[in-house]
Amino acid sequence: MPRKTRIDAPGALHHIIVRGIERKKIFKDDTDRVKFLERLGAILTDTKTHCLAWTIIPNHFHLLLRTGATLISSVMRRLLTGYAIYFNRRHRRSGHLFQNRYKSILCQEDAYLLELVRYIHLNPVRAKLVTDYNEFSNYPFCGHSAIMGKVERDWQDTDFILRMFDEELSVARPAYQLYVQDGIAMGKRGDLVGGGLIRSQGGWAAVRELRRSKAYQKGDERILGDGDFVEGVLLKSEEKLERKSQLTAQGINFDKAVERVAGLFEIPSAEVLAGGKKRQTVAARSLLCFWVSCELGLSQAWLARRLGISQPAVSSAVNRGRKLADDRHYSLVD
Repeated sequence: MPRKTRIDAPGALHHIIVRGIERKKIFKDDTDRVKFLERLGAILTDTKTHCLAWTIIPNHFHLLLRTGATLISSVMRRLLTGYAIYFNRRHRRSGHLFQNRYKSILCQEDAYLLELVRYIHLNPVRAKLVTDYNEFSNYPFCGHSAIMGKVERDWQDTDFILRMFDEELSVARPAYQLYVQDGIAMGKRGDLVGGGLIRSQGGWAAVRELRRSKAYQKGDERILGDGDFVEGVLLKSEEKLERKSQLTAQGINFDKAVERVAGLFEIPSAEVLAGGKKRQTVAARSLLCFWVSCELGLSQAWLARRLGISQPAVSSAVNRGRKLADDRHYSLVD
């Protein structure tokens, strides 16, 4: 069965789970953990991606991210590729470091945000990496310590989480702390990391109840939310795929996109492909990267090879191109 495409959009909330191949360790010591966090922080800052929760376990890690100007797939590609190269070089190994594709679950924010923050941050407790709550509050390899003010993480959006409890920090932190402590007794939460309809409805008991009342709702293994949320996300995803199909049917491909931006900026197509530092050329290539990546669906890795630039450069160009298209109302098709 073919893999389902990932679903993403600006502002979307993702619970990401990455495991080591064969469940082996991907963090052997604190040096590995610190290097990973340095890389994570730099990429999140560069891509304006919001991190609301995270935790590192020896053989896997969790992230709760909100899509910024760059798609989560691009963020994760940079993070995983860079860390794997570092890890293999340092530990004198070769081959894949991570197990298959990472799991990315698009989440309904209103219903699940705080539940996920608590669940993700309690991973070191469930894994017995800490012995008591005091040690947990100071544990540096989990986002909980930053929210509690024990560790400084510029790239973690702690203020957003605390404001959900109270505008006053002196009230918010104790309230958040109590909320997290209440979750310790809950143990593992299959309803937050399970699959398909079961996850979307909150477990088998809820599914059976819906079936008894004949209140069927749509579910999807890539989405955590109620039926209406799942339906809406899938509809938007289908609209995006339909747009791509329409463009393909009209014969709009990479070459046509190059011609379109060349015409808009009144420069030769060869100049768009060759690149340069002229303002018109940079703008044209940025718009090209946005259209080719987001409308035609070609990968940023392919674009990087085609244009002779790095993948992070393509990612930045896509962000510039999106803003350009919005500000000037440019369209790929007349």
